[in-house]
Amino acid sequence: MKETKAKRILFIGYNFSPELTGIGKYSGEMMHWLAEKGHHCTVVTAYPYYPYWKVQKPYRKNRFWYKKEVTRFDSGGQLQVLRCPMYVPKEPTGIRRMILDTSFSGTAFVAILAQLFQKKYDWVISVAPSFQFGLLGVLYKKLRGAKHLHHIQDLQIEAAQDLGLIKSKKLLQMLYGTERFIFKHTDIVSSISDGMMDRIGRKANKPILFFPNWTDTTSFFPIPDSISLKGKFGFKSTDWVVLYSGAIGEKQGLEAILHAAKALESYPQIQFVICGTGPYKMNLREMTLGMHLENVQFFPLQPKKDFNAFLNMADLHLVIQKEKASDLVMPSKLTTIMAVGGLALITANPESTLHKVVSKYEMGLLVAAENQQVLIVAILEAYLNKDNKSVKKAARVYAEQYLAINKIMEAFNCELHR
Repeated sequence: MKETKAKRILFIGYNFSPELTGIGKYSGEMMHWLAEKGHHCTVVTAYPYYPYWKVQKPYRKNRFWYKKEVTRFDSGGQLQVLRCPMYVPKEPTGIRRMILDTSFSGTAFVAILAQLFQKKYDWVISVAPSFQFGLLGVLYKKLRGAKHLHHIQDLQIEAAQDLGLIKSKKLLQMLYGTERFIFKHTDIVSSISDGMMDRIGRKANKPILFFPNWTDTTSFFPIPDSISLKGKFGFKSTDWVVLYSGAIGEKQGLEAILHAAKALESYPQIQFVICGTGPYKMNLREMTLGMHLENVQFFPLQPKKDFNAFLNMADLHLVIQKEKASDLVMPSKLTTIMAVGGLALITANPESTLHKVVSKYEMGLLVAAENQQVLIVAILEAYLNKDNKSVKKAARVYAEQYLAINKIMEAFNCELHR
């Protein structure tokens, strides 16, 4: 990359490092990458809480007040992180999530007011969810003349509407109206998939920048002798491991995994693993006990140093989504699965972006969303086949060509310098 002038960048979003999964992972890696390239970055964020839904150690003692962290890089870049207090519900419901979003908007507003009296930023980047953080970006843009990029990781309002979390028509009209205001007063709106970009473009009435999620193809890679890894995680070498690893929430429809395990009890070598944490995990544990399942195990979120081996250990990876969410959310877990050359079984309907991309590059197994019998048959067929080398290879090749972090961030860096 040719020499470019360093920018001053202000980032707004409540998910950030050291969160290891979801949006916080990508936001953290993005801002660290930009700071390492020499940019002066300030992040207005919350204390890490996701996916545990409680503030994590060692941040708990400071969680009721503001905290500043500064990292300087040899490139001359700097990353300043301003952590703001925020309400975090133990059991997130639709209303409690709205309170969470609003509480961060309030404390982040105070932090941004202080930044108005500092040297001007060239860019302000807001990340949705929550969509309302775009208002903070518009505020700074209007008061200081910075350019504003609003990046959408999740179509939050549509997801809440489609999943029945928000039913009030007046409230939905107000939310969509606020979102239209943000789009109108934002320089660039970006998102992570073609399907999401199409839906956003129709609302925003402007072109949408493609800014996909990425994966670290250096840290995550295929391990040829994956059978030898099974013992490390408590499995027999003859076990065939079906893994779901990610956030455990209601919208994923993960109870389908338990019903599949029940239907395949006569195949004792097939072992199901649900790894991660989230508000729905206890529900799944109780269902497992009630169904007397002995072929299902629950694992905690794995540390980063073990995660590559853990993913390689699995024979089949499940990417489960409900039908109404299939084109609203691009599963971040899938990028890492592809990086390790994993065999992914994905629930997605033919009209969704996810289905079209996976089908085009033949890098995964596809089944209809929310069709229990089809899911069971697909797992059994994958077990009996046991030879999907071409699919696994295609997944790794796609990750190297399209999902490598440096390629995606170099293109994004160029956009900031236009």
